[in-house]
Amino acid sequence: MTDGPVPDALPEVFPPTLREVMLRPRWLGMLALCLVVAGVFAWLGQWQLSRAVQPETVEAGASEIVVPIDDVVAPGAYLNDPLVGQRVEVTGRFVEGDFLVVASRYNDDAPGYWVTGQLRRADTDEPTSVAVALGWTASADAAELAASELDDAVRADPDAIVTVTGRLVSDEGPVLPAADRPQEMTRMSPAALLGRWHDIDGLEVYRPYLVSDDAFGPLEEISSPAPQSGSGLNWLNIFYAAEWVVFAGFAFYLWYRLAKDAWEKELEALEDEGADQA
Repeated sequence: MTDGPVPDALPEVFPPTLREVMLRPRWLGMLALCLVVAGVFAWLGQWQLSRAVQPETVEAGASEIVVPIDDVVAPGAYLNDPLVGQRVEVTGRFVEGDFLVVASRYNDDAPGYWVTGQLRRADTDEPTSVAVALGWTASADAAELAASELDDAVRADPDAIVTVTGRLVSDEGPVLPAADRPQEMTRMSPAALLGRWHDIDGLEVYRPYLVSDDAFGPLEEISSPAPQSGSGLNWLNIFYAAEWVVFAGFAFYLWYRLAKDAWEKELEALEDEGADQA
């Protein structure tokens, strides 16, 4: 027999379950916050999806009706997708010395060159220009000769006013020229052309360019068919919508992971406390 009173048995401590931890007020509050965040992400995903399947805002055949350029786009503004290929008219004069050749231009399946010009509008208060593709030719020499002839014509009558009708096309974006041909341009980009134009102080420039319906000088007419009506499906917006759904799911995963980490730390603390008492 042992002498002295027998100590009372220590109360058995049951560790909390993960479910019990998640139902605590702190983590329920975090869950409510995650619901709000996920709701915002879901709304953004729905908005992106609605943009992806947005119906066409331009009636069929509207691109073939010639309208003033001001009815379609403003200087410096981007051209909205439904309006790419819209036929417009612009009145102005060509600037001497700014007839430039752009390579890698196809007329249907035939490779060749475009001759472009700076058309300075005659009906605006501020100096405003649009880049115009004036015509196509199959050889670089013929393109350079045509550019020279057009420049001579402007030099002979610099105040001659012309009205150009054609299709508006989005800027292709400038690219670095080949190392062995540093002066050659292979993309139709008003931004790149602006760097070579004259008399540009205070000049406003249209981001899209104009493909003339009629060829100028000895050039051939550029093949520019009417734009094809697409499905109106924007895959980039669909990708963004999927991203927002992933973000919404990640909000719930983050809540679960934080609650589980807290539960595991609590279990470790209880195990350490039991080891100390033993």
